Amino acid sequence: MKTLFIECNMGAAGDMLMGALYELLTEPEQKQFLETMNGLFPGKIMINAVPSEKCGIWGTKMNVVILGQTNASASPENEERHSHPEEHSHGHHADGLEGHPHEHRHPLHTSYPEMLAQIDSLPVSVYVKEHAKAVYTLIGEAESSAHHTDISQIHFHEVGTLDALMDVVGCCTLLELLNPEQILASPIHVGSGSVRCAHGILPVPAPATAEILKDVPIYGGTIEGELCTPTGAALLKHFISQFTPMPPMAVEKTGYGMGTKDFSSANCLRAFQGSMSILPVPSPRQLPDSYSERPLTRITEEETHPDFYTEQFHSLEQILELSCNLDDMTPEAISYAVNLLMEAGALDVFTTSIHMKKNRPGLLLTCLCNLEEESRFSRLILTHTTTRGIRIQPCYRRTLDAQFRKVRTPYGEITVKISTGYGIHKYKPEYEDVAAAARQCKVPFAKVQEAVLEACRHMQG
Repeated sequence: MKTLFIECNMGAAGDMLMGALYELLTEPEQKQFLETMNGLFPGKIMINAVPSEKCGIWGTKMNVVILGQTNASASPENEERHSHPEEHSHGHHADGLEGHPHEHRHPLHTSYPEMLAQIDSLPVSVYVKEHAKAVYTLIGEAESSAHHTDISQIHFHEVGTLDALMDVVGCCTLLELLNPEQILASPIHVGSGSVRCAHGILPVPAPATAEILKDVPIYGGTIEGELCTPTGAALLKHFISQFTPMPPMAVEKTGYGMGTKDFSSANCLRAFQGSMSILPVPSPRQLPDSYSERPLTRITEEETHPDFYTEQFHSLEQILELSCNLDDMTPEAISYAVNLLMEAGALDVFTTSIHMKKNRPGLLLTCLCNLEEESRFSRLILTHTTTRGIRIQPCYRRTLDAQFRKVRTPYGEITVKISTGYGIHKYKPEYEDVAAAARQCKVPFAKVQEAVLEACRHMQG
């Protein structure tokens, strides 16, 4: 499964996340990305990727420059990183840095509805627009809650709006280009202590950031200052499907997004791109050197075939098992759901009788599918059954090669599924053909089936 893992040991900020994701692109993709971003607000804003080093580690620092502003107001350490009600003075949270007080005038504000309209007007894909608006909604709702103000009254300062907007749109664009199947992240280091801003001295994480990070695993530490900004928190809250320690995965590429301030630890965010093997792959089968070494008490007929121990297994196939318990559906409704899942291309669907709470009889519905089809079959199960949740269990399977052939019998031609491999041969007459022949010839089903198997044995010989 194509996986992106974000390591937040030094917090998260929009520019740091953008820098880490940027490094995962190929050089042509990086060039195209910068051209796209610099074409969003021509003459107003410019973004460039600058190599940066922290504690001996090199990565990319994404610099967003507001054209026409003084260095003080446009520098990363003075960037506005969260929204605020118009009637309030506001604090500043430098992306990836400790917050600090500073004064400068902001002549123009943009309301929350105006911000959404501005995103809609950008020459970017629908994917980028919808995700960017969702991220800003998280920020707006958090500021609304922190300031006890309706979200419609939330306003964004223009300088802060443009640089933060570039962070958000840039990250959404990069994720569209990378197209991971799942995005995971570590628990977030938010920093510790307090941060001084125009409101006064605020605890870390700042109120808006803490509101965004509800239900997300976070931790403090010995580093004083604000490590996770509202923009970084909102991006992670929106895109991350699970916060977890780094899982077993085959890493193909690592990106480093650098902050500005120097700490005792490297001030960077890392993004790992690779494939995730959800289960440990079993070790290759150990073949015995001779029959006498086999830990078997009985030798079967199949084992005498020369290919049984010498032919290697094919590589394992990883699949998913989706399951749910049902106790309030009619048999007709369950049958409909099972048939629908099979027609949709599930590898297999079956039900198992179970006893549920209060000893009520119920059914366990199980659907096997390929990894990339999990979301589609989960949606079908949630839509066509009464369950509120689905258990997802990764598993491996081995299969024999299968082909279909017609064999001649006294009752006509019958289709047979032939499964072979590793010296194993299996024959299964197709039910519909056997049943049709039995009805037409007015003989028992078993008699036709036995005739088919006898023909298969002669064919094998």
